[in-house]
Amino acid sequence: MSKYLIAYASRYGTVERAMAIIRDSLGEATTCNLKKQSCPDLNNFDWIIIGGSIYAGRIQKEVKKFCQKNLSLLRQKKIGLFICCLYEGQKAEEQFREAFPEELRKAARAGAIFSGELSFEKINFLEKFVIKKFIGVKESISRFRPEQMIEFSGKLRD
Repeated sequence: MSKYLIAYASRYGTVERAMAIIRDSLGEATTCNLKKQSCPDLNNFDWIIIGGSIYAGRIQKEVKKFCQKNLSLLRQKKIGLFICCLYEGQKAEEQFREAFPEELRKAARAGAIFSGELSFEKINFLEKFVIKKFIGVKESISRFRPEQMIEFSGKLRD
């Protein structure tokens, strides 16, 4: 039995970078990009780590579906949950609560909100327009802090 599975979805690469830091910090983990592949049998893992980014106020639908589909099995596992987002404080905590089912959040042994990033070079014209107009961000920003992922990884060790 493998110890760790990291199931994640990444829209523009931030979550994928976070996942790689977590994987490397753990020493060994199987990864599953929920947008590109089916996950291996969850019964083969001690820990299931689930992560995604917040985009337009929501986590990716692939993460939501994975959690809903596997909820009963996930509740029997050691769980770690994380999101990447641009907000901090209460707004970030609200996004974390909305990202994962309550039962899963309560069962999780570790949870984290990682500072995110927004690259205007990676988004299309309409997305740029909406972000500038409604969020007020007018240029690329990065609050990505690898030390957050390393600290989270420490909580995932038995």
